[in-house]
Amino acid sequence: MRTTTATNTICPLWRRLTALVYDLVAVLAIVMVVGLLCQIATHGQLITTGPQVHIAWWYQPLQALVVAAYFVVSWLRGGQTLGMRPWRIRVTTRSGMQPSWRQAFVRAIAAALPLLLLLLAPAFGLHAALWAVAGGWMVWFAAALFDPSRRTIHDLAAGTEVRRIG
Repeated sequence: MRTTTATNTICPLWRRLTALVYDLVAVLAIVMVVGLLCQIATHGQLITTGPQVHIAWWYQPLQALVVAAYFVVSWLRGGQTLGMRPWRIRVTTRSGMQPSWRQAFVRAIAAALPLLLLLLAPAFGLHAALWAVAGGWMVWFAAALFDPSRRTIHDLAAGTEVRRIG
């Protein structure tokens, strides 16, 4: 592992959330490209409609894998996603080193855990399930308000933190 050029300045939560908005634009583009390629590969039969909508069983896991790969590879190659670069922030270990594969993987999985609340949709409706996911992520990020190092739940799980650089 090599060290990063991160300073000891812990990144404030507002800067992290702003970088996340930038990343959502990149993720949206990735999801659209993967969707287009899957539509082409299935000759337009990826999603079929009729009395019921049917989505190919492999499509959503593929999208999740590709989005997770975007974050994991970004954190492993310099500690920054596209959204983190303009805000000059970087994911590091607690000691300032570049995260390991394990840490990046755990961080991605832990950050995505609130998505499991979508399983509530059949019982409570999609609207309620989406609000539950939003609430879950609020709790995940609210941990940074109480942790002295401004770590979120996924940082605590992975042993990482986000620091300002330069």
